[in-house]
Amino acid sequence: MKQPESLAQRMFVLALDPEKGKLHTSTYLRPLLRSAALTELYLSGHLRDEKGKPAIEVAGPCTDPVLADLLEEIGSGRPRKWAHWVNKNARRTADAVRDQLVDGGLVRAEPYRVLGLFPSTRYTLRDPRVRTRLLSTVSAVLRDPVGRVDPAEAALVSLSVLGRLNKVVTRAKRKEHKAKIKTLTEITGPAAPALKSTLESYDAAAAG
Repeated sequence: MKQPESLAQRMFVLALDPEKGKLHTSTYLRPLLRSAALTELYLSGHLRDEKGKPAIEVAGPCTDPVLADLLEEIGSGRPRKWAHWVNKNARRTADAVRDQLVDGGLVRAEPYRVLGLFPSTRYTLRDPRVRTRLLSTVSAVLRDPVGRVDPAEAALVSLSVLGRLNKVVTRAKRKEHKAKIKTLTEITGPAAPALKSTLESYDAAAAG
C-alpha cells in the first residue's frame, strides 16, 4: 500500500472527506498544508526558529520539490514571522501538494459541475486504507505517552486540531486530551501556533 510521503501530503489526505469526495474548506486547507510543509522543514533541521522567525539552518539537499521551493522562498526573502510564511503562497503550495498526490496515484481528481453550472472537483482516495492508517496513527498518538510519540506524528494531531479538521480529532477528543494536545503542539514547532493565529485572523476578517 503506497503511502503519502510528506507531512503536507498526509494532512491533505486527512482533510479529505471520503464519503463526500470533498476537501476541508480551502480557506483553512491552504495555510494548513503550508504550515505542514514548514513544520517538516523545521523537524528535519532545515529550518530553525530565530526570534520568532524561520531561518535557514541547512540549505539542502531537499528532495521534495514542494519543500525545496519553500526553503528557497525563505532563503531568498527577508526575515519574516512564521505566520507570514504560513499565509504567503499558500494556494501555490496546496495546489502542488494536490498534484503530487494525483500524479503519484494516491488521489483521483474528477472535475464536475455543481447544478450543471459551477465547476468543482471531486477527490477520491484510490486506496481508502491510506486514510484509515493515518487516522489510526492519530488515535495512537492521543493514546500513547508523549515520550513515545514521534514529532512528525505529533504534528498530525496538533495540525489537525489547529487546522480545524473536526472529523480527525473530534471536539470531544480535543476536550479529553486538551493538556496533551498542548504538549504535542509544542513538539510540533513554531509553524503550528502560527497556523492558529493565521486562521484566527481569517475569522476576524470575515466577521468584520
